[in-house]
Amino acid sequence: MVEETNELIKVLIKEEKPVRINLACGQQKQEGFIGIDKVKTEATDIVWDLESHPWPIPDNSVDELTCSHFVEHVQHLVPFMDDLYRIMKSPYVNKDGEKVNSKVTIVCPYYSSMRAMQDPFHIRPICEASMLYYNEEWRKTNKLDHYGIKANFDFSYGYSIVPEWANRSQEARDFAIRHYNNVITDIFFTLTKK
Repeated sequence: MVEETNELIKVLIKEEKPVRINLACGQQKQEGFIGIDKVKTEATDIVWDLESHPWPIPDNSVDELTCSHFVEHVQHLVPFMDDLYRIMKSPYVNKDGEKVNSKVTIVCPYYSSMRAMQDPFHIRPICEASMLYYNEEWRKTNKLDHYGIKANFDFSYGYSIVPEWANRSQEARDFAIRHYNNVITDIFFTLTKK
């Protein structure tokens, strides 16, 4: 299996095509992405349990990843995030002289949404602060660099807001997000490798 995975990715690299991976794709792989899941479906190109480390993907080989509604299921998040970091391409300058950072988009149910509690297989709530430990500067500033985490990402986040609040003023939405449950359904992070 590892050899097949590496060959699939090596072909893309040789053809100078971007390597895009949809982690935990289930039955809904994004177009143009290689689907990885521990269950074989029509969307799965590589069968692999993403909680088994290291993943069968070469270091510094992936341009872009997406992972929707899986991180909240991960038992041990540090090895998962370290594997993400390991396989993502380091920042580089492309042939047009532009700086390129590999990125991953992670979507999870928001911690104050009933969606975060409805699935009996969810083991962690996810909020804005969930990615802080995966930024080296933040770990050093907070004297937490002794944890041995390798991942080092910059990140931003946004929300999917329920329709009843989506068209309200920014001030009303901000208040609702801070004070009410079930205003945000999902949080999505964009992480770039530093």
